[in-house]
Amino acid sequence: MTALLIIIAAIVLLFIGYVFYGSWLAKQWGIDPSKKTPANSMTDGVDYVPAKPAVLMGHHFSSIAGAGPINGPIQAAVFGWVPVFLWCVIGGIFFGGLQDFGSLFASVRHEGKSVGEIIKDSMGKTAKKLFIIFALLVLILVIASFVNVVAGTFFTKANEAGKVAFGFVTNPTNNQTTAIISVMFIVLAVIYGILTNRCGLKTLPATIIGIVGIVVSIAVGLKFGLAMSRTTWIILIGVYIAVASLIPVWIMLQPRDYLSSFLLYAMMLVAFVGIIVSAFTGGASFEIPAFNSAKLGAMFPTLFITVACGACSGFHSLIATGTSSKQLDNERNAKAIGYGSMLIESALGIISLIAVGMVYNKWIDKGYGSPSAAFGAGIAIMFGKEGTGVYNTINALLTLAVSVFALTSLDTGTRLSRFMFSELFLKDSEKTWKDAKGVRKLLAHPLFGTSLMVVIGCILGGLSLSQIWGLFGAANQLLAGIALMAVAAWLGEVGKNNKMFFIPTIFMLAATLTFLVKKIIEKVGVVGSGKSVWGDWFQLAFAAAMAILAVILVIEGAKTFKKQASKK
Repeated sequence: MTALLIIIAAIVLLFIGYVFYGSWLAKQWGIDPSKKTPANSMTDGVDYVPAKPAVLMGHHFSSIAGAGPINGPIQAAVFGWVPVFLWCVIGGIFFGGLQDFGSLFASVRHEGKSVGEIIKDSMGKTAKKLFIIFALLVLILVIASFVNVVAGTFFTKANEAGKVAFGFVTNPTNNQTTAIISVMFIVLAVIYGILTNRCGLKTLPATIIGIVGIVVSIAVGLKFGLAMSRTTWIILIGVYIAVASLIPVWIMLQPRDYLSSFLLYAMMLVAFVGIIVSAFTGGASFEIPAFNSAKLGAMFPTLFITVACGACSGFHSLIATGTSSKQLDNERNAKAIGYGSMLIESALGIISLIAVGMVYNKWIDKGYGSPSAAFGAGIAIMFGKEGTGVYNTINALLTLAVSVFALTSLDTGTRLSRFMFSELFLKDSEKTWKDAKGVRKLLAHPLFGTSLMVVIGCILGGLSLSQIWGLFGAANQLLAGIALMAVAAWLGEVGKNNKMFFIPTIFMLAATLTFLVKKIIEKVGVVGSGKSVWGDWFQLAFAAAMAILAVILVIEGAKTFKKQASKK
């Protein structure tokens, strides 16, 4: 019954936050449905493409979710369920939702451009360049982390003979099932995109066809699987995300994320039903204590870094200002897409907390290889005992859903890196890479930036995830603090209320910089001891670079706020 009370309380609080605080923010900032959005005024058929609200909601939610709201809360559960619950709810309403909504709105008022352009208007050109460099470092971690996660959910280890199966297989493992369904999903998305954008099929009948296609894909995947080596999967994933980031959004990004969202919503619905069933049948019990002495370290700043996307995520600001703002058809939908999607993700974070709670003792004893494995097992066990048919089927479908989360974030993240890499080398008078001169034209070319980011991300993704994920949370949350500061500075510049940003900005910057400083001190000690491995050097260099860039940006932001205050 504890789990049921937790999820009901979360849903009620998040709904109240959406209705009252979200509406208040929209009023304070002056959301105007009569204003033409960049998607309509700058339509180019590639990146600027108006999307139906439901389609854009699917894209945005699928892209921001990733594996973060599953991995983060599950790892943070060692602090007890109360701290994680409170941070997911409070953080989602007053921190993450504020950042996502504000970033989307600011970008729409800046021709659908990135946070870098928003920063340039209020903090100057140098701050813009520094932010883009910082964001690209974060995107490298995003690509590397999710390449590793997706390859891990596709790849099945060698059999007893030491051989890795290659090609189509029968009696597939969960990973092989996930692989073939994910590939079929991509084909299905292209078909949906062509039907709706080139054949004139309406959204409703196309959606019905898409859902039927999803069911067929799942049915096929439960009978047949696709097996390849981990290295082969990483290469294929790299090729896929590179192509997906370069082609028009209506071919892949919009339809794939929209169709994926139904699988993700279904996953959350299944989890909710499982919680109800478990509460009244006693099939599984919630095992996490309310408070616990954590093995991860002090609650501040570790809890707020570890939960990550379940409460607040800087990656969301890049998506809001990179792809979603270029597809928003009307400002009236900004609240639902920007603020609403974040609160749904917070609910997913709570579901992840409950899922691991059902198998917590086994999770603590390292009974599962990854948080996503514990997530799938925790929800599946609410419906039946481990090893039963219903347990195995639900577990397989949930593994697929986690993979879908990560894959959508991957192709969106790669497209974002393309935008920002080009922005870094363009002058103010240059709209696209075609306007640039000399070597800058090469550096700003979409193919160059995309290829470079994908190659670096895939190389790192092929290495140890623990070495990458150790920095991802801090980098992601630090980006959130800077994005909050950027939007606050812009709102102040245009004379709108920005006071609601001050506490979240200061808190996120304090937590993440504290974490990075501790990480730097720790890695300096390891390197000094002579027992370091590549990951220690990598984390030390990356943490130091991000901390320095962040401090410089914070100083520039402080100067901007001081200048704005002196004008009042």
